Amino acid sequence: MQTTELGAGVVKRGTRLADGRELFYFDDPDTTLGPERAVDARELDERPETATMRQDILSGDWITFATKRQNRVMMPGADADPLAPQTPSNPSEVPARYDVAVFENRSPSFGPALNEATDGAPAAANPTRGLDDLAELGLGRTRTSVGRCEVVCFSPEAEGSFGTQSVTRARTVIEAWADRTAALSALPGIEQVFPFENRGEAIGVTLPHPHGQIYAYPYVTPRTQRLLDSIHRTVPDLMSRVLESERSSERVVLQGEHWTAFVPFAARWPLEVQLMPHRHVPDFAALTDAERDELAPSTCACCAVWMRSTRRRHRTSPPGIRRPCTPAATRCACAWSSPALAAPPTS
Repeated sequence: MQTTELGAGVVKRGTRLADGRELFYFDDPDTTLGPERAVDARELDERPETATMRQDILSGDWITFATKRQNRVMMPGADADPLAPQTPSNPSEVPARYDVAVFENRSPSFGPALNEATDGAPAAANPTRGLDDLAELGLGRTRTSVGRCEVVCFSPEAEGSFGTQSVTRARTVIEAWADRTAALSALPGIEQVFPFENRGEAIGVTLPHPHGQIYAYPYVTPRTQRLLDSIHRTVPDLMSRVLESERSSERVVLQGEHWTAFVPFAARWPLEVQLMPHRHVPDFAALTDAERDELAPSTCACCAVWMRSTRRRHRTSPPGIRRPCTPAATRCACAWSSPALAAPPTS
């Protein structure tokens, strides 16, 4: 097992699961766990073939067809939780007790193939050929869905979310996000890395265990493309101007030395908070230790505001009427990574 000391006293321990997928343990600075971890002794089937992307000629979007995902676990009970530490009665995905664990998804939408064979990942049969190739339009165009999908377990507990974790645990998760963002960005064929957490069955969550995911895409996602287009059509320092405008508004939720949280002027969801750093950074990996330290309590505070607002919204519902589940968002402005965002645009 490879051991690496990261920032904030977090220790990373890397190993592999029985079918060759990578697994990383990220230990809290005040962990009670020892350095040893159990070996995954399961007998697993070979990993499925990498999915295929098809181009929608009407929009130019690339859609991945990952048919093997239909066999994944759907809302199991705590005794069959695939993200819990393994027990004799539950041969889960994580062999040992952990603080934070990150591993390759067993049913990925992207990967395991990459544009080039790399550290156990096979070479794609029909690899992507750069952003210019993906931008071309044509009937029947396909490419291999190169990339990587990873699961981030925030806690070994069966229920919860990122927002229910302690500040110390949130800081460990942020260190994991930064470490994996740097590693995934360096893989051949990766154009954007996006850590995220989905909440609720209505939005597609299949496991109640507190966890998020990291997607390493072979293209720049449509929303990020639109953001870049807005920058090119206006001014190179658009993000700085947005931050200045929001900081002078009445919608600021909290403000620190390195981060500001605010309800955006044109919020897309009934409940939405955005966190934006006070300097231009491309991704989590580029944050300083001080910025990561402040981000941990800031995200916890934003999640607490969201949860209080959600509970209050349900309490104000008329008797006998239950409000439908509505999407809500806490977004971090540097939550995605793309080479195109490595520096402010100059033209």
